[in-house]
Amino acid sequence: MKAIGIDIGTTTISMAVVEKDMDTGSKKLLDSRTILNESHIKTEREWEFLQEPERITGKIQEALNELLTVYPDTERIGLTGQMHGILYVNKEGKAVSPLYTWQDKRGDIPEFEGKSLVEVLKEKTGLSLASGYGLVTHLFHIKKNQVPLQAASLCTIGDYVGMGLTGRTTPLLHVSSGASLGFFLAEKGEFQKEILEKLGADLSILPQIARGEDILGKYRGIPVTVALGDNQASFYGAVGMEEKNLLLNMGTGGQVSMMSSQYREIPGIETRPYVKGSYILVGASLCGGRAYGILEKFFRSYGAALTGKEEEQYGLMEKLAWETVGSQEKFRVDTSFMGTRENPGVRGSIRNISQDNFTPGHLICGVLEGMARELYNMYGKIRSQTGEADKVTASGNGIRKNKVLQHICREIFQREIELAPCKEEAAWGAALWSMENKP
Repeated sequence: MKAIGIDIGTTTISMAVVEKDMDTGSKKLLDSRTILNESHIKTEREWEFLQEPERITGKIQEALNELLTVYPDTERIGLTGQMHGILYVNKEGKAVSPLYTWQDKRGDIPEFEGKSLVEVLKEKTGLSLASGYGLVTHLFHIKKNQVPLQAASLCTIGDYVGMGLTGRTTPLLHVSSGASLGFFLAEKGEFQKEILEKLGADLSILPQIARGEDILGKYRGIPVTVALGDNQASFYGAVGMEEKNLLLNMGTGGQVSMMSSQYREIPGIETRPYVKGSYILVGASLCGGRAYGILEKFFRSYGAALTGKEEEQYGLMEKLAWETVGSQEKFRVDTSFMGTRENPGVRGSIRNISQDNFTPGHLICGVLEGMARELYNMYGKIRSQTGEADKVTASGNGIRKNKVLQHICREIFQREIELAPCKEEAAWGAALWSMENKP
């Protein structure tokens, strides 16, 4: 069986054509494509992160049609994409707003008597929510009277792409996508409607959650499955249903994830719905791999000031890091440059600077170690309930392309790090999951 998986990322859109022998279970990647998302909307508000839904759907249909020309015997199309963010749709199923992405910070603005909406919601409900979660964004719009008049429902970008491909006029969300919006009971698979209603939300705008109904419809006669959350799709592609395999993902953000057959509550760790009634325990950093990108931008700006040319610095940074990685006198870098989900106001720091270690190489290694240690500390919380992981699998370009970071992770996690089988993990996982669902 052949399937195409589509991953709608924040910066890129990836597709993977996967073939699976349904008798032996063997899988292979036949083809893959990655295109730039290029749908960002520039605004004057530094806290606002928006994208154009129609531009995204257009780029996906064009690339998908090209692949279907090459692989006309494709039997499934699987979807996944960036979680948490929302857009509004009208009764005809068309977007009436931009996509407010997971990076959007309107929930952190002190707009309500000097407090942010996240703080207000914590006081009123006791729930620890983060700016960027779809229903936090929606409640902000309610309070500011900014919900589009034509809005009939809301959904994630993966759901909207699925609607566009199949002609659906109403969203149907996998439980993983629903949970990513916030105000969701993972154990029950439903929104916290009573709380939302008390906060002023019209419950009719909430999308339907799939109940074993995993096919959205068809595109050119091919069944299209409900969109998995990107974390869940990456996990499925890299780990499958292995309960003692820790997934270390380093992309734009960063996560450590482990499967659990039972629902667990761990402070500082999210319990997210997975597939087949199971869950994944997730520790997520807001900065993740972006911390290394921030550092590269720092070196790039200095290089431009020095030479008059702005050039990428990643190659030189890796060289300097290798020269320094074994040093005993290390920087201690906290890479929470964008805060944490629990404390969005906290910022990063650099400690243990001396006259001997104040070098670019030590700074680079310090940032890489800070990225890894932030996730390792989250793993410690997971491990306290599940026990040690038997193995560690790594995914995401942030670690796949950075051998110094792989080395550092091996040292910090005290495990060999096995790279996931496909570099487009989420698209690969979405394709594999689509084969599990019968039309």
